[in-house]
Amino acid sequence: MQRDIMRYLNPSLRDIAAYSVEGGQQAAIKLNQNESPFDLPMWLKEAIVSEFVREPWNRYPDILPYRGTKAYADFLGVPAEGVMMGNGSNELLYTIFLACLGPGRKILVPDPSFSLYEKLALLLQASLVRVPLKASLDFDVDAIIQSAQEESVDFVVLSSPNNPTGKSITFDDIRRIASSCDALVLVDEAYIEFSRQDSALPLIEEFPNLVVLRTMSKALALAGMRIGFAIGRPELIAEIAKPKIPFASSRLAEITLMHVLENYAIVTDAVSYILNARDELYGELLSVQGVEPFMSDTNFLVIRVPDADAMFRKLIGRGILVRNVSGYHLMKNCLRFNIGLPDENSRLLDALLAINGGMA
Repeated sequence: MQRDIMRYLNPSLRDIAAYSVEGGQQAAIKLNQNESPFDLPMWLKEAIVSEFVREPWNRYPDILPYRGTKAYADFLGVPAEGVMMGNGSNELLYTIFLACLGPGRKILVPDPSFSLYEKLALLLQASLVRVPLKASLDFDVDAIIQSAQEESVDFVVLSSPNNPTGKSITFDDIRRIASSCDALVLVDEAYIEFSRQDSALPLIEEFPNLVVLRTMSKALALAGMRIGFAIGRPELIAEIAKPKIPFASSRLAEITLMHVLENYAIVTDAVSYILNARDELYGELLSVQGVEPFMSDTNFLVIRVPDADAMFRKLIGRGILVRNVSGYHLMKNCLRFNIGLPDENSRLLDALLAINGGMA
């Protein structure tokens, strides 16, 4: 007997596509997932593994990763009760969205932004209020506030610096949004270490409706470890943590985090290199024929080219994997690539020059 399996499932799945990475995840020069070009040094990895092997692997980790949470709270100088650690910031997005959204609830999302926000909102059958960015890909803060008020939204999510555009909201504009909207405001600061703007963290003391999201995948070069944090008022964190999956963070992740925080100069040095290389590459791209680069507050750059699909394929042919983001609103014919090692950046620039015919 044939059955329609879709009738057993959440009907929202019909409107949701599975996550995929065009071009795969392997290339001679891999610049498509906004990763740090620097792995942890071997001496630090060995210290982490040496501690982890002494852990009892037959035992569950703590229900919640209290030791890692306290380490990061101490690093930030905030109460541990106001911090929630997760298996990457994506797990925390699932947790927070579950706690805040459902049928009849409204979420405001600037457009374009991180695709997972919309996916989770659709899955939870919440209503989406999209606010387009400006043509420059900057946030339209006045439109965000106006739409939030007119639509009486329950939840506002701001990726700042924004993925996929690389642009930030200013500290003062985040304050304006948090003070003007009768909604929970989530500021996703996955790329804050690379931003010219200040973090929204100090605003938590001022606004009980504000949550800041952090990831260890970018500046801290721990994408493979899956570590993220949500920071807010203790009373708010206690509530939004209720749907959180227990035992989701491993002891290996906690141990790794604590060792990296103790050796934070490694992160500072890597960020310094990335910022200098980003600005240098941006300046060089300004002179490439047929390439329009956008200023960035992240570890990646966005360029507009005459034909993004063709350029994407030609770069793959040269062993260079970037991200084709031209399917996003306002980003037609745009490509995105993170800053790599010096030789990787040079080879990308040489490839763009060769493909596009030289200097402008």
